[in-house]
Amino acid sequence: MASQRSSPSLFSNWKLDLIAAAGEFIGTTLFLLFSLGAVQTVNTNVGANSDGTSGGTDVNANDVTRLLGFYYICSAFGFALFAIASIFYRFTGSIFNPSVSLALVLIGVITPIRFLLISFAQMLGGIVAAAILAGLTPGELNVGVALNAGTNRAQGLFIEMFTTGTLVLSVLMLAAEKHQFTPFAPLGFGMVLFVVMLMSIQYTGGAVNTARAFGPAVVQGDFDSYHWIYWLGPTLGGLMATGIYVFLKKNHYWRINPGQDSTDVRDSAMARATHTPSISHPVHNPPTGNGMSEFKLQNSHVSNV
Repeated sequence: MASQRSSPSLFSNWKLDLIAAAGEFIGTTLFLLFSLGAVQTVNTNVGANSDGTSGGTDVNANDVTRLLGFYYICSAFGFALFAIASIFYRFTGSIFNPSVSLALVLIGVITPIRFLLISFAQMLGGIVAAAILAGLTPGELNVGVALNAGTNRAQGLFIEMFTTGTLVLSVLMLAAEKHQFTPFAPLGFGMVLFVVMLMSIQYTGGAVNTARAFGPAVVQGDFDSYHWIYWLGPTLGGLMATGIYVFLKKNHYWRINPGQDSTDVRDSAMARATHTPSISHPVHNPPTGNGMSEFKLQNSHVSNV
């Protein structure tokens, strides 16, 4: 019986995998519908008050209007991720991003089958969100991402890599690792997305998500010759975040700053100098939960969430 539990069939939880994929499809659709809606609002208003030329989030207006538009879009993406992720976090993990899915399958949190299903669901959600938005709003849909005229392809690639990698790392450290902030992880996701988009939106349009770039490109029928940047960049970012996470886990990062998640007054900075923790009050316990634990690192055990 123990051997059966240690080596489950690849399709043993296919019903749960399908439910998770359905949840990711709905969640990604809603997240991108409201986020892209903000992009459409900014580009529509700017188009009505400028010379009419526009390209994704590279709006053509005075500096103040342009920066306010960027801030509006970044805020919408951050708050939308926080809000929609809070709804779906309990049963899908609120991934909404193929690069996050890639990281989770690499560390063993989800199976390869679930990875394929939810990644497809996320990409489909991006298309459906853009299609719904095209039907809901007047005028031509204009929510795609594009490189700024002064940004070359290498710069765009690495901007997408570092920004997506930072977002993926936040998911691994806030959600895959279990600690006192884990129930509030969606708030962290939204804040991180807001911050990385503030940096990248001027140069790449701030995709930070292949589904976000692919969906509008399909609906608008507008694939730039460098569209591959929005696939390779986030994928490299997911791999980078996974590498950092594995490095931290293998080197027992929780021992560097013991008691960081404790609310016991005895773990306060000044108290540590005079108090020796008793056996009943350990401060070196590693995080627990569905993240890649020491057992998984040593035994290559795959957990099916």
